[in-house]
Amino acid sequence: MMTSTNHARKLGLVSLALLGACFIPQAASAQDDQPTGGSFVDNFERLDTSRWYVSDGWNNGPHQNCTWSRKQVGIKDGVLQLQFIQSKTGERNYACGEIQTTKRYGYGTYEARYRTATGSGLNSAFFTYIGPTDKKPHDEIDFEVLGKNAGQVQVNQYISAKGGNEKLVPVVGGADQGFNDYAFVWEKDRLRYYVNGKLVQEVTDPSKIPTNAQKIFFSLWGTDTLSGWMGKFAYSGQPATMQVKRVAFTASGEKCLFPESITCKLD
Repeated sequence: MMTSTNHARKLGLVSLALLGACFIPQAASAQDDQPTGGSFVDNFERLDTSRWYVSDGWNNGPHQNCTWSRKQVGIKDGVLQLQFIQSKTGERNYACGEIQTTKRYGYGTYEARYRTATGSGLNSAFFTYIGPTDKKPHDEIDFEVLGKNAGQVQVNQYISAKGGNEKLVPVVGGADQGFNDYAFVWEKDRLRYYVNGKLVQEVTDPSKIPTNAQKIFFSLWGTDTLSGWMGKFAYSGQPATMQVKRVAFTASGEKCLFPESITCKLD
């Protein structure tokens, strides 16, 4: 299904020298692109600009009906808020929010606790991505809640721009009705997706497992054209909000970082 191939194109504004200076050595692996970031937990007590870059001033293409705006990204009561709002911004009549890490992360466990936005035609996404702007193939691992049905989440991955690995799995009670835990464990020979601690998808075909280190993203955006996938867009008249309480990355082989982490329970 449709996923933008331009997520990271503006991160070139962040100095490559900064990325190099922040390199954290890790054990050798078969990963095609060595990561620059190590294990962390972020509870969003503040927006750490050394970790996060806020997308601002562009859109991902004609399928996206909003412009990324830093005004739609904030922290309230220890929760990251990404908003979608009617507001003429750039080339679009709506503004929306996205953050992405300044570093790249490799094999390990990725976890986030969040509540998705409500609204047909909206996409609330937690994913990893790397691509041509970073002079790498398009690799991606996704959790996407599509506004036409917030009772399920789509998991998917791209390998060198090849997708077609979508699976829809239920989110009991609705992803937009409360906070849920989403996680994936990315290994050389296996990729596992979890929702609220339950294994919902396991991939063991090496041709369907990304190999390049990637950046971590949270984004909320809308569409006027992808109605078959995301639902017919209909603005409610009020801002829609995606809320994130926590995100964590635990590198392969390291101990779990917080009591609720799925890595505390996995073999």
